[in-house]
Amino acid sequence: MLKKLFGLDKKEVEMPEADGKDIIMSPADGEVVPLSEVPDPTFAEKMMGDGVAIKPANGLIVSPVHGEIMQLFPTKHAVGIKTVNGLEILIHIGIETVNMQGEGFKAHVKEGDKVATGDKLIEFDMDLVNEKAESTITPIILTNGDIVASAEKHENQQATAGSTTIMTVSTK
Repeated sequence: MLKKLFGLDKKEVEMPEADGKDIIMSPADGEVVPLSEVPDPTFAEKMMGDGVAIKPANGLIVSPVHGEIMQLFPTKHAVGIKTVNGLEILIHIGIETVNMQGEGFKAHVKEGDKVATGDKLIEFDMDLVNEKAESTITPIILTNGDIVASAEKHENQQATAGSTTIMTVSTK
């Protein structure tokens, strides 16, 4: 009980060594699609960076990599993670979900937390997002593309959260 109260029950996340290569797993169960299928030009035209998108099958988002939570938006609709290689990944749940002001979203992490692939990040109410936002499609964006040497995308496949590779990225 005291361990839980003081946060001492948190597991230590063993961070891998930086090797210049990040294997990015799916943050959700669902279909992996090209960014061009996202109904928002900011993502579809790669204005924020390159990546892929997931059409989620349920309302659970897990960490696609080992890394550190760099940003958790106050509305809990988006989270930024930095890998040991310095790659910055933005997971943006749905389109126009910022307007929901956090309604239907529950975060399981905070800024500064270390996470392992498959750790629960955010849960969201799919029905509520379908009702109040434009789409549940979830872009996964490489926001610091200047350090990317190459990115191999694994699109047009069904993915399982935390275990299906969606991108393999080499950093400079």
